[in-house]
Amino acid sequence: MRLEATLLALPGIRHGFFGRPGGVSEGVFASLNVGLRSGDARERVLENRSRAAAALGGTLEQLCIARQVHGTRCLRVEAPWPTDRPPEADALVTDRPGLLLGVTSADCAPVLLADVRAGVVGAAHAGWRGALEGVLESVVEGMVAVGADPGRIVAAVGPCIGRRSYEVGAEFRAAFVERDRDAEHFFVEPPAGGRPRFDLEGYCCVRLARLGVARVQAVGRDTCAESALFFSYRRTTLAGGGPFGLQLSAIGLAG
Repeated sequence: MRLEATLLALPGIRHGFFGRPGGVSEGVFASLNVGLRSGDARERVLENRSRAAAALGGTLEQLCIARQVHGTRCLRVEAPWPTDRPPEADALVTDRPGLLLGVTSADCAPVLLADVRAGVVGAAHAGWRGALEGVLESVVEGMVAVGADPGRIVAAVGPCIGRRSYEVGAEFRAAFVERDRDAEHFFVEPPAGGRPRFDLEGYCCVRLARLGVARVQAVGRDTCAESALFFSYRRTTLAGGGPFGLQLSAIGLAG
């Protein structure tokens, strides 16, 4: 399954937000699991990555996925790296046609960006920690360093845990409000009481808008609620824990 954002349907840009259907993995990893550290069979994960890359007109060797650590480091990608030795980064940018920048997620927000005129694309893995600490700022700054202009960048926030599913505690809320007073607007109290819910997707959209990004689109899909379509760390945890898969989001310049 591949979703596209209308804002990124641009000449010379290929992109996709992939869900869990369409791969070869089995059991809890069924079926398009792309997580090499998930516990799934390596050969199946590589086949799944190959299928996703092929859907975007590329190959496994052209697909660049970093080792994500919920940080803010942005890496400029000029050539692919060995699959077994990825660098640590949560944001990637490139101006090299033919490369595919990929981020993996299982509730965190995947963000894909492009400046067509400059010929620059970016991808970011924005969990709550990365979004709060500045991973979106890092990816935009990284794109600007390669020639992009925020006023021309378009961005799409892909499938992530939705507000209805993202129940958080008081400490979580306090950490956001302490660092960013405007974050209060993204916490909603359920009508029947209980703990607040956090709108990660909306928060990412606003952080991008603050940076002067020309247009931002939210795909509006809840990974936790849509079990047939997406992997979810939160859903797995609520069900008692155990291994879970990762889905891929990727973008590149046509070669």
